[in-house]
Amino acid sequence: MKKLLQDSYDRAIRDLRVSLTDRCNFRCFYCLPHGEPPIAPKEQMLSYEEIEYACDIFVELGIQKIRLTGGEPMMRRDIETIIQKLAKLKARGLEDLALTTNGYFLPGRARSLQEAGLDRITISLDSLKRDVFRRMTGVDVLERVLEGITAAKEAGLRPIKINAVIVRGHNDDEVADFAAFAREHDVGMRFIEFMPLDSGHEWNRKQVVSGREIRERINERFPLIPLNLARGSETASRFRFADGAPGEIGIIAPVTEPFCGACSRIRLTADGQLRTCLFSTVEHSLRDVIRSGTSRAGIITYIEDVVLKKEPRHYINDPGFITPARTMSFIGG
Repeated sequence: MKKLLQDSYDRAIRDLRVSLTDRCNFRCFYCLPHGEPPIAPKEQMLSYEEIEYACDIFVELGIQKIRLTGGEPMMRRDIETIIQKLAKLKARGLEDLALTTNGYFLPGRARSLQEAGLDRITISLDSLKRDVFRRMTGVDVLERVLEGITAAKEAGLRPIKINAVIVRGHNDDEVADFAAFAREHDVGMRFIEFMPLDSGHEWNRKQVVSGREIRERINERFPLIPLNLARGSETASRFRFADGAPGEIGIIAPVTEPFCGACSRIRLTADGQLRTCLFSTVEHSLRDVIRSGTSRAGIITYIEDVVLKKEPRHYINDPGFITPARTMSFIGG
């Protein structure tokens, strides 16, 4: 019988986020606005073989979904190679292999990802306006990202999800336009509250557009019907359009509507650190355990012990909240 990971609060751990690199070709102000990030030395990064080994163990422990993240994961050389390796874990119980990307490399590469065994893809798109997109991401490539979305659809990487971090004074006036985009292109639009994970540590609560406000803005133009009132471990509250139009809306509101009580996630950074929460201030080096020659049974025990240290919740709304030392680009989404 397959062993199952469970934390000390009786939450089943079924989702693994694996960061392939801390590098990114964008400079989104809510993540990496200040020039080049301090890149981890190459020898500290997990090899594809180490990632495959770790993921194989996690699947043995009941992980059902793996999402590859970054940085920008497609900056990792020959990403199709690790996708092929991880896709083989479907024979051992893995149910879903997904990728989160900024979309820049998708034109011309989407089909090779699908052929390698990728199931789904999530693409970041923070504005439909060229000037706003440039200000938010630091690069002037909106058209290329839109081409990437088209390429992903043509390659059969469905359902496609589009992520937009909504920040007051930047793109909050586009919320209903994003919903129209979802309807037109038959994609799942995901609206994410602005979180304190920026490298400049300049997060301001006044810039947070609440999930409630996002719902209300969309509902004024396109009435919505809830899809998952009892959403379990899903991060997004999901909605369909009342008029039956294609597309879907998802709202991820970790600041104003925390969903920690049903969290099923654990994260593995590109340099091999286990993080039990997006906002953890402590990391656990799985890399060192693997490289020390520890037996598979010993690694399993280590992972189980780390999972038991998973926090009951994040502390964003507490007076003593401490921003994680590493930003989103290092942690993985």
